Amino acid sequence: MTEADAPVLSLNRASFGYAGTPVVTGFSLTVDAGEVVALLGPNGSGKSTLVRGMLGLNDHLGGSVALGGSPSGGQASRRAVGYVPQRHTLSGTVRATAREVVATGRLSHRPWWRRADARDAGLVEQALETVGLADRAEADVSELSGGQQRRVLIARALAGEPALLLMDEPMAGIDQASQEVLIRVLHRLVERKVTMVIVTHDLSMLHEVTTRIVALQAGEITFDGPHAAYAAYLRDHPMVLAPHDPHPDRPPGASRTGATQDRAE
Repeated sequence: MTEADAPVLSLNRASFGYAGTPVVTGFSLTVDAGEVVALLGPNGSGKSTLVRGMLGLNDHLGGSVALGGSPSGGQASRRAVGYVPQRHTLSGTVRATAREVVATGRLSHRPWWRRADARDAGLVEQALETVGLADRAEADVSELSGGQQRRVLIARALAGEPALLLMDEPMAGIDQASQEVLIRVLHRLVERKVTMVIVTHDLSMLHEVTTRIVALQAGEITFDGPHAAYAAYLRDHPMVLAPHDPHPDRPPGASRTGATQDRAE
């Protein structure tokens, strides 16, 4: 199999954890080009540990991980993934426009000493257009709503031309109007054959954009298949999803803080 024919994501008996302690063990999953996979599970099911493991942000304790046909850990695998974190933190002390934030998605594609060229600029503009923010490109991110900031992060990931777009709870913490705008963006990405893994605890708004469901319980896959088969599976294996916790990997005893609601677009 050539690199071009390889799955976009391949985990073979992969194990991840923290400080040498496994949380997800022996995990195998393959995602092919063009698939849109919902990674579903309650708090504590291992979703966050798995995502961090794929990104190289926690301990890889066993098995293999390949991204875009390249083993994880190398520059090629890092470029293969465009990551959209759950919590938007763009309106902090650093002032930046939406365009400037999206342009950082190109940094890994050139040496530090080379300035952005016309191709870089074109990809940034294309990404802003894709997420419907071309008219807000010069707006300071602190002026944008939570839903708009989430779309800036998606555009930043798209600007890097990833083989896989990995989104962590994209609907969390934004109001219904913003969610509806984001769903339209996701439909646009589906039309463009963007391969996605969307981590979620709620399928209600993602039903039409996802092609496959992978359900987790206690770090193990309990279901992997299409929506119709999942509905039948739930009749015999109900999954109880706890109220969403925006800090699922917090240490024991740490405070729990709910996600805040943002104003509509």
